[in-house]
Amino acid sequence: MADFTFTELTPTSFLERSAQVYADRTALVDGDLRLTYGELAGRCRALTGVLADLGVGPGDRVAVLASNSHVQLEMHHAVPLRGAVLVPINIRLSPAEVGYILEHAGASLLVVSVEYVELGTRVAAAAGVPLLVEGPDYESRIAGARPAVMPLADERSLLGINYTSGTTGRPKGVMTHHRGAYLQSLSLLVHGRMDSSSTYLWTLPMFHCNGWCLTWGVTAVGGTHVCLRAIDPERIWSLLRTEGVTHFSAAPTVLTMIAAASGADGPALTQRVAVQTGGSPPSPTLLARLDRLGMDVTHLYGLTETFGPIGINEWQPAWDAFDADAKSRLRARQGVGNVIAEPLRVADDRGIDVPRDGATVGEILARGNDLMLGYYRDDEATAAVTLAGWFRTGDLAVHHPDGYVEIRDRAKDIIISGGENIASVEVERAIDSHPDVVESAVVGVPDERWGEVPVAFVTVRNGSTLTGEEVVAHVREHLAGFKVPRRVLFAELPKTSTGKIQKQVLRETAVAEVTS
Repeated sequence: MADFTFTELTPTSFLERSAQVYADRTALVDGDLRLTYGELAGRCRALTGVLADLGVGPGDRVAVLASNSHVQLEMHHAVPLRGAVLVPINIRLSPAEVGYILEHAGASLLVVSVEYVELGTRVAAAAGVPLLVEGPDYESRIAGARPAVMPLADERSLLGINYTSGTTGRPKGVMTHHRGAYLQSLSLLVHGRMDSSSTYLWTLPMFHCNGWCLTWGVTAVGGTHVCLRAIDPERIWSLLRTEGVTHFSAAPTVLTMIAAASGADGPALTQRVAVQTGGSPPSPTLLARLDRLGMDVTHLYGLTETFGPIGINEWQPAWDAFDADAKSRLRARQGVGNVIAEPLRVADDRGIDVPRDGATVGEILARGNDLMLGYYRDDEATAAVTLAGWFRTGDLAVHHPDGYVEIRDRAKDIIISGGENIASVEVERAIDSHPDVVESAVVGVPDERWGEVPVAFVTVRNGSTLTGEEVVAHVREHLAGFKVPRRVLFAELPKTSTGKIQKQVLRETAVAEVTS
């Protein structure tokens, strides 16, 4: 019997459609380079031939070490069109870490943008992997190549391997599939309310969860990709005003930089900008500041293992009537499962759901179409995050009566002091509400009497004379005494390339300071 109702789902189909429907529309802006959808699709088809000429066949791994650039976006389409497996690499990793990923993934080729030629040449030579570099050779190969597109046979087949940050050990390779990437792309379009008039600014690293699958999603609706090769708050404000940007995504730490930049004091934006944030809970103070700057922030929740955001803080119309502080508190929640996922659960160690009382803490469990196939070459790690068919996120949260989830902390970041649990997020929010504070991070350090005590790291605004005693007094006005930091250290906070604060680094610093 003929089956006219089924087609294997793959995000590569989006580019083919947009090349037909939006052939002359601007697809990509990368500095002086501007490509239409017709031109972008032609280049990506040609690149499948370039990959074939370099010996890349179906199932082979193609590693990409590139900035948010036309190279990174082109590889997100060309590699799967060739039937190969995409391995986007974190650009801030050390040579040893990049080399480990090349070896672990079994890469057949490394593609680099101009910023990473030196690093790419070094690690490719050490691993014995061929190198393709942005520039004249890249362009001449495209001009002379014949397409070598391979049809997809199984939508659940391997699309890519995305390596986690590896802050607590060797990075794990998260295996993603075509079906999940296709559906996740559509879910972000639904929740972001994006269409062909949308212009997306790439403040989010494309290598991170494939840019939450918006590398394909923006393409699906014929929106414009505006590339940003490095985080520069002043450049971001310039592009917001000159390129008609309607959407961007960033971690709260990046949003803090944008809000504090001098560009924020320039002319008001001509239209409000939809902002998606995730990685850690944004403080209500930051959310209120961004609202005044013309940015509507939606809090998303997810991990590499969930193709990026699996949760969405779906805004309810009734909340529009609330005051600004109440709205900011609501926006700081992680929300509910997205349209392609099952409802998020919050459960105890046995997998039993905790009461939806907004107070009982449990672990967030997730399941849906946007869950990984598992960790590449690591069955033990895969088993460790599996609980009765659900993915254990490691994030501790409460479930509110309305079904919305709110993170209290990462399991490893809970501070246990004198038998009492202290959520570092709660203390950070109290600190961040001080007008002289840009951002903060709270970690636990060992203490002979209490087991652990909280230590705060604080970044202040330029010109501030804020003291540790003043920070402690401010927190004491908001929280119980046992939650107040025992020590306050003023510093710039170390961050990953995706804007997450490196709390392990801060713990080591705090221990050294306290014991010195």
